[in-house]
Amino acid sequence: MWIRVLYKSWDEPKSRFGDAVVVAFLVMQCLDGVFTYLGVGIWGPSIEANPIVASAMAAGGLTVGLFGAKLVAIGFGMLLHLRRVHNLVALLTAIYFAVAIVPWAALLLIP
Repeated sequence: MWIRVLYKSWDEPKSRFGDAVVVAFLVMQCLDGVFTYLGVGIWGPSIEANPIVASAMAAGGLTVGLFGAKLVAIGFGMLLHLRRVHNLVALLTAIYFAVAIVPWAALLLIP
């Protein structure tokens, strides 16, 4: 019986909201990866504010470190999606937009 409680969310029906949110999350991750790559290429690795991503890039190089960090983030987002925790994925997507995409876009697009 405890197995049923543990895996209850796997049995819930698919959600259009959840599907839309996970697609938006993936788009945010891809945009952040591209913007980070461009920003680090222009201003150097010190521009990256996330210490985990900066450490990954220092250890594995720009491409490998950034790709690995984005792959881990996408993996955790997909895990939340598969567990049907869509409200949390939506919150993370909004946070990513506010603290990663908007600042990068401002740096890269405003002359």
